[in-house]
Amino acid sequence: MSKKRRPGRRNQQSSIIGYLVIFIVVVVGALAVDGRHYSTSNKGSLLEEASSVVRSVTQGANPANTGTTTAKGTQQLAKLNYSGKQTVLVNENQPTFTKAQLSMSHGAWAHYGDLDSLNRVTGASAMLNRSLMPTAKREPLYVNPTGWHNRKIRYKGETTWLYNRSHLLGYQLTGQNNNLKNLMTGTQSLNSPGMEIYENKIASYLRETTDNVRYEVTPVFRGTELLARGVHMQAESLRTRSIRFNIYIFNIQPGANIDYQTGRAKQAAS
Repeated sequence: MSKKRRPGRRNQQSSIIGYLVIFIVVVVGALAVDGRHYSTSNKGSLLEEASSVVRSVTQGANPANTGTTTAKGTQQLAKLNYSGKQTVLVNENQPTFTKAQLSMSHGAWAHYGDLDSLNRVTGASAMLNRSLMPTAKREPLYVNPTGWHNRKIRYKGETTWLYNRSHLLGYQLTGQNNNLKNLMTGTQSLNSPGMEIYENKIASYLRETTDNVRYEVTPVFRGTELLARGVHMQAESLRTRSIRFNIYIFNIQPGANIDYQTGRAKQAAS
């Protein structure tokens, strides 16, 4: 069997642009993806955020609302405080997977860490492939992760729920739904557009290729707090550089003052 020629850099860049353009069209055209709902009022901001992801890949710029950090590892990330940038790049946005962690010796797989002594979710990792993606209709979520004290808040004249049941590995990637090892309490802004922008980018790539993507999501807790301060996400596609990021997203919500020890929150003063 003859070996396939590795595509040139120009062809790879064209493929990346193509995937991301498709992603933007899908995001803007859908009001609910992976069970996360958008209001008409925030579609414009979502388009702007998605467009910025395209610019970050093709031009080397950072996505909108994105900063940087020198923190590495869960303990260092847990010490970070939100200062206006909800997403920050870790290790200059370069994933840190070892050669062994990128091995395809076990094929496509997904692993969910055990809950800790406080019943908190500990993390999930996977070697993603199109074969793991679900085909059945998704059922409603009903389990409550730690810190689940949902309430409605008002921000900029709109009322919204504060929290979502946030998947570590998005349902569209592995089909895991009411799995306590895969769910954490996440704010609306952490869930969408925060995590979802990156999940949709991976999902679009998997649907269009036969490639695999190494993916890891780790919730970051501070001490014994029941609500995570954020999530550390990194991913790397094996055959191309189409998927490659290492980020930390703060679990914050404009309009809410959150007690991370319990998950309870109060309406922020306007």
